[in-house]
Amino acid sequence: MPRRSRRLLTGAYALIAVAVLVDLLTGPKTTVSPILAAVPVLAAADARSARVPLVAGALAVVAVVLLALGNQDVSAAVHVEAVAAVVAVTLASTAGVILTASRERVLEQVRTVAEAAQRALLRPVPGRIGRLRIGVRYLAAAAEARIGGDLYEVLETPYGTRVLLGDVQGKGLAAVETAADVLGAFRADARIEPDLARLAEHLDSTLAQSRQDERFVTAVLLTVPPAQDLVEVVNCGHPPPLLRRRSGTVIEVEPPAYAPPLGLRALTGVAYRGRTVDLEPGDLLLLYTDGVSEARDADDRFYPLAARLVSFGAEEPDVVLDKLLADVVAYSADGMTDDAALLAARYRT
Repeated sequence: MPRRSRRLLTGAYALIAVAVLVDLLTGPKTTVSPILAAVPVLAAADARSARVPLVAGALAVVAVVLLALGNQDVSAAVHVEAVAAVVAVTLASTAGVILTASRERVLEQVRTVAEAAQRALLRPVPGRIGRLRIGVRYLAAAAEARIGGDLYEVLETPYGTRVLLGDVQGKGLAAVETAADVLGAFRADARIEPDLARLAEHLDSTLAQSRQDERFVTAVLLTVPPAQDLVEVVNCGHPPPLLRRRSGTVIEVEPPAYAPPLGLRALTGVAYRGRTVDLEPGDLLLLYTDGVSEARDADDRFYPLAARLVSFGAEEPDVVLDKLLADVVAYSADGMTDDAALLAARYRT
């Protein structure tokens, strides 16, 4: 239970205790015993077992009886009504706990299924593939969330190491279905399509044919050829990757021209185009979703991702991502408001 809620409950218990003390001090002509009906409600607020409000209600009934013995000038009807009120509220509070526990069990089952679906969708990425050392992190905006629309994949193909990172517009199971369509097409086509821009077109066509609504996917695709010190980047309406040189400078890998997200190319007719950037051993590529770049502080300023990436030093991808996520969470005034997926790839010979 959150600390603030616990303080409020403590204050309520203290108020009841003060009321009972006043009852004992004011003599036999008045009583505040009806307030004891609140005891099982307070007990149920943080309970996971039906036994808790039942025990609290029984203790409240005993307290009402004891106060009745000390306040014999008060009408018996008042004491009977107080007992009835405590019993009725106890039964209602117990029913509430049972219902809440049942719903939590169902929700946990749904979350478990969702988590299994997420694991099947986003398969573990190898720490090393081709000439890249790779790290991946996914952070849900809500602590209880286990499924979302961010996606990533890394494959070794005849054309080199290919990487995909994307963000589905929207959330929920529909977003997961869209992510599954894109990942399935990427896994199938990345090994047979030599041209990265044409691969992006295949993904766009697959999504345009399969989607039942206006959902789209922003994405970045990379190819690191097996015998060349370079990376080819195709950007489909996604935040540009960052390249941290081993010297410490950070550059944005901007696309040669704007291209629409996957699923929307038919609306613009714009072709996807690749950009090639030279790589040196120790260079680090960072791909990310807007859950990171659009995080804001208390003054509504965006997270300075490029500047922070410089400050993390020439660490391994997993270390950089751990530092980066911790820094974003600390920077965000209201916590993460969107899911965040990050993929860091360090180039080596």
